[in-house]
Amino acid sequence: MTYAPDTIRHIILSAATLPLAGPISDAKVFTGRQKPMTEVEMLFAEITTEQGFTGLGFSYSKRAGGPAQYAHAREVAELAIGEDPNDIAKLYDKLLWAGASVGRSGVATQALAAIDIALYDLKARRAGLPLAKLLGAHRDAVRTYNTSGGFLHASIEEIQHNASRSLEAGIGGIKIKVGLPDTREDLRRVTAVREHLGPDVPLMVDANQQWDRATALRMGRALEEFDLVWIEEPLDAYDVEGHARLTQALDTPIATGEMLASVAEHEKLILGRACDIIQPDAPRVGGITQFLRLSTLTHQAGLALAPHFAMEIHLHLAAAYPTEPWVEHFDWLDQLFEERLEIADGRMLVPERPGLGVTLSSRARELTHASAEFGRP
Repeated sequence: MTYAPDTIRHIILSAATLPLAGPISDAKVFTGRQKPMTEVEMLFAEITTEQGFTGLGFSYSKRAGGPAQYAHAREVAELAIGEDPNDIAKLYDKLLWAGASVGRSGVATQALAAIDIALYDLKARRAGLPLAKLLGAHRDAVRTYNTSGGFLHASIEEIQHNASRSLEAGIGGIKIKVGLPDTREDLRRVTAVREHLGPDVPLMVDANQQWDRATALRMGRALEEFDLVWIEEPLDAYDVEGHARLTQALDTPIATGEMLASVAEHEKLILGRACDIIQPDAPRVGGITQFLRLSTLTHQAGLALAPHFAMEIHLHLAAAYPTEPWVEHFDWLDQLFEERLEIADGRMLVPERPGLGVTLSSRARELTHASAEFGRP
């Protein structure tokens, strides 16, 4: 069988605003740094080739930045028309350098992520394989934990109820938010949730970068008794030295990385031995091309992996990681896709459908407020 050359014929970029069921608050809201989250801005890329193969990718912003991602993608997407869709790394570099005057991280690479992910989805669909299988899966299901039920706007009773529902649905672990100005209230909430769950359910906490070094160390020591899977983002995401000190000082593993927007930023964490568990986000670091670079570095350093958000993408990437990872369960994006990911016995199952295994729903089309097309349909 000989290789049949193919080229990218058509690209559709879409911007959509997904309203959330209610305002969402983490520690950044209670410290006055951000307003409650009420929506998620989505950037979708749909790619079609001359041979009729298609791919879907997306990026997102949970607060400001969504319109900037869309605008940047519009400026560079046309450069992919006529290119071979198999040359994903080459295309990434081409689009990256086209917009390099505004940087090679952050919004610039988050805009490219939607296109990069769509190309991987297309490649796997053409092969008739789930993306995890195309990459080389180590497992067909990944441990999963729920985050969306544990935010700080919810009462302890609500969090307990949400946790029970998650466990009944087959989810394996529970993460709750901490980082309140009153650390005693944090401890009260963790105590109540641990007592509700019992000693055997995996429990994580997330301070969303709101502690200083002294508070993080003191809280880390106080939290040791709860047998946590990890303490997430105890410090500012860029405080490599502070995270390294905590990693050395505490028995509870330290997890961080979700807010970093490039492989280079994560590499500082890795080289600084500044965490036990790294939490990259493929849309934030520039897509799957960049995530795979980072995954190799992470595995070589002996770190555990727990990708942030976007489970529709990260399930496949986690399934291809050599050592047992975690994937984060959020139900926020469910209405954007026709399909649902299956969960059983504490694990999220890699779908047997080719590619990412998701297609855009009619609801996603309804929420679209801007779109641009390149090439010819």
